[in-house]
Amino acid sequence: MKQFFAAVAAVVASAHLPRVDAQFQQACAALASRLTIPNTTIASTSFVAAGTNLTFPTVDASCDTPSQVVSSDICRVVLTVATSSRSSTAVEVWLPSNWTGRFLSTGNGGIGGCIQYPDVDYGSSLGFATTGSDNGHTGQNGTLFLNNIEVVTDFSWRSLVTSAVVGKQITHEFYGKPHHKSYYFGCSTGGRQGWKMAQDFPDVFDGVVAGAPVFDWDNLMSWGGMFFPIIVKAGPDGYPPPSTWPVIDAELLKQCDDIDGAVDGILEDPSLCNFRPETIICSPGDNSSSCITAKQAETVRALFQPLVVNGTSLYPARQYGPGFVAIIFEVFSSSQFFIMDNWYRFAVFNDPTFDTSDLTPEQIIFATNLNPANINTWSGNLAKFRDYGAKILHYHGQQDEQVSSANSNRYYELVSQTMGLPSSALDEFYRFFRISGMMHCGGGPGATFIGNAEASVASLDPDENVLMAMVRWIEEGIAPETITGTAFVNQTQVLGVDFKRAHCRYPYRNVYTGKGDVKDPASWKCIV
Repeated sequence: MKQFFAAVAAVVASAHLPRVDAQFQQACAALASRLTIPNTTIASTSFVAAGTNLTFPTVDASCDTPSQVVSSDICRVVLTVATSSRSSTAVEVWLPSNWTGRFLSTGNGGIGGCIQYPDVDYGSSLGFATTGSDNGHTGQNGTLFLNNIEVVTDFSWRSLVTSAVVGKQITHEFYGKPHHKSYYFGCSTGGRQGWKMAQDFPDVFDGVVAGAPVFDWDNLMSWGGMFFPIIVKAGPDGYPPPSTWPVIDAELLKQCDDIDGAVDGILEDPSLCNFRPETIICSPGDNSSSCITAKQAETVRALFQPLVVNGTSLYPARQYGPGFVAIIFEVFSSSQFFIMDNWYRFAVFNDPTFDTSDLTPEQIIFATNLNPANINTWSGNLAKFRDYGAKILHYHGQQDEQVSSANSNRYYELVSQTMGLPSSALDEFYRFFRISGMMHCGGGPGATFIGNAEASVASLDPDENVLMAMVRWIEEGIAPETITGTAFVNQTQVLGVDFKRAHCRYPYRNVYTGKGDVKDPASWKCIV
């Protein structure tokens, strides 16, 4: 029978037909009866033709994935794996007919127990045998963490490791041979998961693409909890009203936009910006919509401060970017900032009535020290990952409205200091790219289409696509020097390309040469 599956794989690999042959479909139908994986329940194995609009009626509505159009012919495997006596994880494995011999695991987002179906489809469409999991619980909430460290453990790391191990086994069984290279791909919580693998499970993946990671998790949660008290303390007259938000943004750009040499509405390196909101404090007789009060300027200052507890800085300040004063108010003006709120109530204090509206220093320190299921993901020692021969491509949008992009800079320095390595040595296995003008995992005014999501693909050229850049690095030994992103007119792909920009690897930063069109990538250079 092994020879039969090998023959199927050979036929599939060599075929260039618009539809898969009957053997692939038959092999898919027979797969369920052949799989014997401990602690696993196989719900179905089914052939899904390219163009099918899959619906997911049992998926929690908070996941916001009611359906997914499948881009390539696949064998879809749906299963559940028990991870302990009181926890389990739902897993899907999509096995493409055009398999390249590569394996890919995808990550999650937020506090979510949601399979990222667009990422799974993206991977399988490129010929990766691709897995996704629900991270050990259902929906975008943490209620199942309550008094159950096993579910928290799944969320921290075990669900991803489980789905990778099971996915690799199913891939081997179906195609009759093992994968030749293994990859990981995720952003936000998915970025943290990628770093968790690099730090603690260094031999699971050959190549990891980790974006906007929410590592140093507990301190990030506490940082998210500091904004509501700031807004409450400011009061109605102390928080800049909506009429002034454009004024603040304009002044911020006036002070910081040209640091990189170009006035284009994009901050290439916001860490160099030292915005002074005091410059737009109203003078007597000024129109109140064109300036702010001294109290409001003080509030703006407070919004861009690090999390400091008992004199110790625990999490860096949000980096300056246009639109942030509005976003902070819109997201954090309620005490129920749901990720932080769920984490503290259900995972840290195991108390659904716990009040997260104004965290005390003692509560913040308690959460940091507790570090449930070792979720912080903050080890700077990547020696085992390096020695295994694995590589990691780390990126972070410089206009991230949810996670301070400064934290990625901070982590890079932690690795450098912990391992005692200069950037030239880190470059051998770890490269970090700052994506100017990108918001959290995508969007924003910059050249943000870098192939980090199915909806953010401008090209499959490894110079312009982070996933394919990792494949080339692992399989051809060509490391990415820059990642070229694309910006479309009005951020709409069908309207055509507005400009491209080559994003530098840290610690380099992008500057305009002063010659040529600022929208021409050749008009920019990377400097230290």
